[in-house]
Amino acid sequence: MPDIILTDDIFTELLINPPVQDGCDRLCIVSGYATAAMTFHHFQELHRRERGVNISLIVGMCPQDGLSKSNHRAFQDLMSNSYAGHFECSYLINHPPVHSKIYCWLRGDEPAHGYIGSANYTQTAFSKAQREAMTLCSPRQSLEYFQKLLPQTIYCTHADAGDLIQIYNDRYFRRSPAAHLQDETRPAPDLVADYTGLPFARLTLLDRQGRLPLRSGLNWGQRPEVRREPNQAYIKMPSNVYSTDFFPPRTVHFTVLTDDNKVLICARAQDNGKAIHTPHNNSLIGEYFRNRLGLPNGAPVTLADLQRYGRTDVVFYKIDDETYFMDFSV
Repeated sequence: MPDIILTDDIFTELLINPPVQDGCDRLCIVSGYATAAMTFHHFQELHRRERGVNISLIVGMCPQDGLSKSNHRAFQDLMSNSYAGHFECSYLINHPPVHSKIYCWLRGDEPAHGYIGSANYTQTAFSKAQREAMTLCSPRQSLEYFQKLLPQTIYCTHADAGDLIQIYNDRYFRRSPAAHLQDETRPAPDLVADYTGLPFARLTLLDRQGRLPLRSGLNWGQRPEVRREPNQAYIKMPSNVYSTDFFPPRTVHFTVLTDDNKVLICARAQDNGKAIHTPHNNSLIGEYFRNRLGLPNGAPVTLADLQRYGRTDVVFYKIDDETYFMDFSV
């Protein structure tokens, strides 16, 4: 096996080329840390290239560091809904934790490509934000490593997953992912997080005249003449927000945990990335707001609806580059 170290565009080389160029159809991953936003981003890029792939992921550092609530909820949604039948996510529950990063591509049942190195299954690792190195390894041994760990895991969707590993609110998880092992005064996992002190952006749902747009924003789908799905929606950003690095670039997906404990996978859209939408189905964000406002799916949203609810804006708190908290509470 040639000694090849991959350092440039490892996302394409490791996660896209095997199925596109070599017909692989299944990927088994062991990664110390992983994010749901990366999983969604990976599936989207494969779909764009018309490649149907099944992904099985083991998150290895869960016995020590637990998992953030936003990633846990988003992993559950990806496995149960968005990519049901194509994505499996398992958490390691036995000590010692696993910090390895191993990727094994299969063609049918036959292991075809193996990689090992430093890159966690996160967008940060597979972007230009930091430097990583991966190298080829034995496909069969990498698959055997994955299979050896699998009996020591639990599916993210299992009813006992939250009892066997700690699920922390994101603010606490971000500040001290490992310190809770020694800190008996730690907050309870279900305690409401205090997001004060985090960078935030307040985004109005109204236009410059203080009106709710009839055919954009929350009402983007209200275009029956083009048969648009009526729940389609987005949140518009002003230039003093979209021209900064508060939100990631357009090519990066991010997880949004809401104040009512829902999870949305979002991305930026439109010119200059001035809008936030749910790229897998941009009706999801419209359905979310209609549900919060007590409106039926597909109904037009009015200024009176927002005023009756008690909010005409939302606040995004930045937890990290792939995770945000959205407050639409009254």
